[in-house]
Amino acid sequence: MIQDPTFYLLAVPAVVLLGFSKGGLAGVGSLSLPLLVLVIDPVQAAAILLPILIAQDVVGVWSFRRHLDWYVLGWTLPGAVLGILIGYLFAASVSADAVMALVGTISIGFGAYRLWLGRRGSSTATAASPGWVGTIAGVASGFTSQIAHAGAPPFQLWVLPRRLPRDVLIGTWAVYFAALNWIKVPAFAALGQLSAPNMLTAAALLPVAIVSTIAGVWLVRRIDGERFYKIIYWLMIFVGVILIVEAA
Repeated sequence: MIQDPTFYLLAVPAVVLLGFSKGGLAGVGSLSLPLLVLVIDPVQAAAILLPILIAQDVVGVWSFRRHLDWYVLGWTLPGAVLGILIGYLFAASVSADAVMALVGTISIGFGAYRLWLGRRGSSTATAASPGWVGTIAGVASGFTSQIAHAGAPPFQLWVLPRRLPRDVLIGTWAVYFAALNWIKVPAFAALGQLSAPNMLTAAALLPVAIVSTIAGVWLVRRIDGERFYKIIYWLMIFVGVILIVEAA
């Protein structure tokens, strides 16, 4: 497993944010990968986080397995599979610096999008948008998920305006991203990143993820969520700029 103390100085807070995201502070986990990319290869960082994400998905899927919108899943998942394939081909054919630059760009784009959405209060898609728009959103979501575990924004753009009941939205969200994470497993295996050192590193971080997920459930009821989110999204933009500068 990775022995570098500097890695764990960033990996622990990254996994804590991932746990907070699964515990109810949706979106904050998107800062996790950009933090790790500051110290290790971006594809390796994504591979280490993947088993943690899969383990965390179990709770959400089990809790909301009876509350699903099959129309949304039916249109988005096929596109997501294509997006993951495109992301794999991109990661396999370009340098680590190029992947780092793209992670930085996605980080900046995600942070700016969330800040803009917070000011605007709504997204541009309509509840009546056809299913094929959802497939396009799925392609974009699968691609950004494969590259940076940041598949939420494209998915949100199509799904949130549909105003699904709360439990149906949470359940559909949980199953969609759980499916994406399992679909990404062969891609990371083909990239040679499901190695023993990476998986042992993920296993060492898993207890932190479990505790922080529980803490996220507790924390979401006790903090000023709007201020917390703004700090995270500005940090995403800041880290994204650093990654692009380093890649250049």
